[in-house]
Amino acid sequence: MTVKIGFVGAGNMATAIISGLLRNKVIPAADINVFDISPKQLEAMRERGVTVGSSASETVTASDIIVLAVKPQNYEEVLCSIRPAVSEQKVFVSIAAGISISYVRRMLGCDCPMVRVMPNTPLLLGKGATALCPSDNISDDAFNTVKNMFALNGTVEILSEAHMNEVIAVNGSSPAYIYLFAKAMIDYAKDCGIDEQAALKLVTASLEGSAAMLTQSGDDPDTLIKKVSSPGGTTIAALNTLNEYKFYEGIKAAMDSCTKRAEELGR
Repeated sequence: MTVKIGFVGAGNMATAIISGLLRNKVIPAADINVFDISPKQLEAMRERGVTVGSSASETVTASDIIVLAVKPQNYEEVLCSIRPAVSEQKVFVSIAAGISISYVRRMLGCDCPMVRVMPNTPLLLGKGATALCPSDNISDDAFNTVKNMFALNGTVEILSEAHMNEVIAVNGSSPAYIYLFAKAMIDYAKDCGIDEQAALKLVTASLEGSAAMLTQSGDDPDTLIKKVSSPGGTTIAALNTLNEYKFYEGIKAAMDSCTKRAEELGR
């Protein structure tokens, strides 16, 4: 029997996951069920052959695995609306920051199997970094199906739920820090009269190459820093200034603020 996968919400994240499923021919388009309050989003899905539901409850009824792809502030309303369609045979996937497995189960009134997920926006390009936490009552087959949905679009790691708020700072929000870092580098180049597009290409290639060095060189970050830094050279001058501005401490403090906010918003 083919597993039918439903999506309540058809925004960017849902679209990225669905695109990965279709691109890799994991599941027929007709076995993907989608509901969204936006007629435009539904029409886009219909054009791809995806089955479009008339309500969130209908989509849940027709699906074995349901991805809750709505904003955290809409969770209560959505969970209450689908409650009559829920059973312990259905698996739910939550991709919202701060939403716990226990909260979803409580609102659904069901001890249903679940996977709590923290993806990030590079998922849209198949370059995502996703953390997953399964509930203790999910089957291996169901969890592997969910894990593979995200693995089609990048790297996946399995964590305990105790770290699912903390990991938001590591992969969920971190693209924004990297974009800010890149913006500062590009803006400096522009201020010096370097062409913006040339700077963009050089900066992004440096980021990609540095990431490859971290994963492929076998060296840890401290060793890699030392290999770029000649005594009395230009890199040391830059690093000394970053240290004066407490760059390292600032990044860690920012990540801690991210985690604390997740805990404040958490349910």
